Amino acid sequence: MNHPSIRIIREEHAALSAMLQSLRMMLKRGPKDQPEMFFDVLRAMLFYIDEFPERLHHTKESALLFPPVAKRSPHCQVVIQQLEKDHAKGESHVRELQHLLLAWELLGESRRPALEHATNTFLDFYVQHMQVEETVVIPEALKVLTDEDWAALDAAFETNADPLTGKYPHEPLYDRLFTRITMNAPEPIGLGRH
Repeated sequence: MNHPSIRIIREEHAALSAMLQSLRMMLKRGPKDQPEMFFDVLRAMLFYIDEFPERLHHTKESALLFPPVAKRSPHCQVVIQQLEKDHAKGESHVRELQHLLLAWELLGESRRPALEHATNTFLDFYVQHMQVEETVVIPEALKVLTDEDWAALDAAFETNADPLTGKYPHEPLYDRLFTRITMNAPEPIGLGRH
């Protein structure tokens, strides 16, 4: 059975993966001769990661998807507990990256290696986290959740789907953020003007 909530989770994971890949590419490329634009776009990308996945996507998973799966599949409880710990740490990880980015921007090149290392560690962690959700939790959810569970999940996920997936209209509140990212970030998330 094809559930809208599972489709949305996968679309949001794909959008986030593209953002993470673009962030990694931008860091590798560096500011070149446009440091102001470079730092501005990286700040916008980190804000996006904090605003959508951390505050909306993870909240839906933690509040709606994980509890019934853990209840009906005791063998998944350890995995779900680890995913919950990952979610709890996400906001502080993003704040650390924002701080390290500001340090590089304001204090100079000597601060770049710390940001690159922390960002690459965070991006690798995030990709692995999404893989566990898609290869362990979602297949188990498809086995054990009831029609009532799916109705609640589907309704909740459809109310605040990430517009960066390209499947939903941009919220006017975030138009400036998405424009800044898509006009200046490298492909696959942006137009590659930077």
